[in-house]
Amino acid sequence: MSNRHSLTFTARPEHIDVMGHVNNAVWVQWMEALATAHWEAVAPPAHQAAYAWVVARHEIDYRGNIVAGESALAETFIPDPPSGAKFDRRVDFRKVAADGQAGKPIVSARTTWVLIDRHTGRPLRITPEIAAPFMPD
Repeated sequence: MSNRHSLTFTARPEHIDVMGHVNNAVWVQWMEALATAHWEAVAPPAHQAAYAWVVARHEIDYRGNIVAGESALAETFIPDPPSGAKFDRRVDFRKVAADGQAGKPIVSARTTWVLIDRHTGRPLRITPEIAAPFMPD
């Protein structure tokens, strides 16, 4: 199990705003896709069937951007233990250069997610068992 997960996203024409680069809303969509992929990669199937996550907060720093055809390597990790029903998640996007190397972060975020019981739709306290696959070894 790993508390880190990464995906590469490539900007398509529909992701581009009037400024000629990836729209801020698209970065948020990519954050959600990355967090969901992390959950699906490490959470046991029983947890995936019983629980869902919703965003409570995004705090995002934009330091750069990419244009259509360029890619960003996104990495997420859980920096701290949960607090009640909430888990904070860090996300960093790094522009991928022509040689395939990822540079310094161009978009960084700290997002707060709330665990939801799929049956009742209500928030649930995150137990050590639920948190374990996402915590550093």
